[in-house]
Amino acid sequence: MSKPSIAIGSDHAGYRYKQAIIAHLNSQGYSVEDFGTHSTESCDYPDFIRPVAEAVAAGSFDRGIVLGGSGNGEAITANRVPGIRCGLCWNEQVAAWNRSHNDGNMLSIGERTISEEEALHVVDVWLTTAFEGDRHIRRIEKIDAKRYP
Repeated sequence: MSKPSIAIGSDHAGYRYKQAIIAHLNSQGYSVEDFGTHSTESCDYPDFIRPVAEAVAAGSFDRGIVLGGSGNGEAITANRVPGIRCGLCWNEQVAAWNRSHNDGNMLSIGERTISEEEALHVVDVWLTTAFEGDRHIRRIEKIDAKRYP
């Protein structure tokens, strides 16, 4: 089974972890495209996060990872794009649930909320956890407004 292609983006507050995650994923053989930002200079996160979400929603990438100071604004921005299920994950268990229960196709991490080591563990768990399907499918259909009771 081939590894999923990854789109990644951050604002200035997530830049340092983004660089660490890119290096980590490259060392594991993932295909990663960096949508920016490319420094710690202050910037507006939607300028970098929305293009990641749009690329994932369009099918150009299998998954997306976005980072900021808290990760909240990044998750909100990503989730404005139809077809995106971005979860803000702060530990390995939450990352596993995002994938197994929500078939999350995007991950948001707050650099100011967890250690770099934990962020790398969250990414690893998120990328290797399978979607459970079953009862969760109908819930995702409701999220995507495909079916209501």
